[in-house]
Amino acid sequence: MKNKIPIGILGATGMVGQRYIQLLENHPWFEIAWLAASDRSSGKKYGEAAKWRLDTPLPRRVAEMTVSPAEPAGAPKVIFASVDAAIAREMEPAFANAGCAVVSNSSAFRMSPNVPLVIPEVNGDHLEMIEEQPSRQQSGGYIVTNPNCSTIGLVMALKPIEERFGIEQIFVTTMQAVSGAGYPGVASMDILDNVVPYIGSEEEKMEAETLKLLGRVDGHAVQPLQAGITAHCNRVAVVDGHTECVSLKLRRPATREQILQAWGDFRPLAGRDLPFAPEQPVEWAEQPDRPQPRLDRNRGRGMAVTVGRLRPCNLLDWKFVLLSHNTVRGAAGATILNAELLASLGKLEPAAVAAARA
Repeated sequence: MKNKIPIGILGATGMVGQRYIQLLENHPWFEIAWLAASDRSSGKKYGEAAKWRLDTPLPRRVAEMTVSPAEPAGAPKVIFASVDAAIAREMEPAFANAGCAVVSNSSAFRMSPNVPLVIPEVNGDHLEMIEEQPSRQQSGGYIVTNPNCSTIGLVMALKPIEERFGIEQIFVTTMQAVSGAGYPGVASMDILDNVVPYIGSEEEKMEAETLKLLGRVDGHAVQPLQAGITAHCNRVAVVDGHTECVSLKLRRPATREQILQAWGDFRPLAGRDLPFAPEQPVEWAEQPDRPQPRLDRNRGRGMAVTVGRLRPCNLLDWKFVLLSHNTVRGAAGATILNAELLASLGKLEPAAVAAARA
């Protein structure tokens, strides 16, 4: 792009907000122009307000930016949002009503009928639902969401299988990294030498979001995939990277070689030239003890899902293990890729232009 699109970050001091900043440094399409956080951070330089926790330096330009109040006045027209769901329920519609494209990592509106829940490789066509939102008609603004961090890896691995063979039943058990709980996350006395077999609302999110993502747009809403799903979610002592063990019952028979080919052929964004789209969205790891978080979470710059250990299941049909980077592919990177797809479709236009076209 000749001129970069100015974007704002809502929830800029949190862990996902920090990932936005890290990943957007030198992005060819987007430029950080506005940062907002809670009242206790507003008015401070970002370098003073945020306790930087990532493994690359805080960009100097961003460190010197002043944190703004979390209000639409003065904000750019494209907002990357990552705030608690309870806050997002009030805040995100306010920005959409003010003419902003709100590309959100929050769970607040994921299951709303007219809000697209999107993984670009899986269901980019669901973005047409933004035209159903009242704010789109009135101001040009809208809300688009990306899924829960554990759901994204699962659905990316399932999509090529569902397309070719259909899926009747899904059984998934997760081993989720502590970074998924934000900072400071889980207390060391709770997680070291331990597994916590409960993450609030996680299982319900996985089950509902998976079926919406694999569903189809029918009129004014998405008809979920007609399949059974159950999820067991656990927190484990890993910093980054969610590991998931999956068993599937298929609608049509498939051989091991056919499933591997479905994963290998899965390149739905080829030719779109989206900067954050991985060349191979689902990567196969042939070693018998892979994938592993420390070894595989950064495949495809953290945007690819790694699958391994594909083998017959004695109860269903097939079982395998997958791994995804929960704060890159599962959070900040997912939002950025959604915004890239929106930009490529001409849906990040200024509010006045979008409203005029509606």
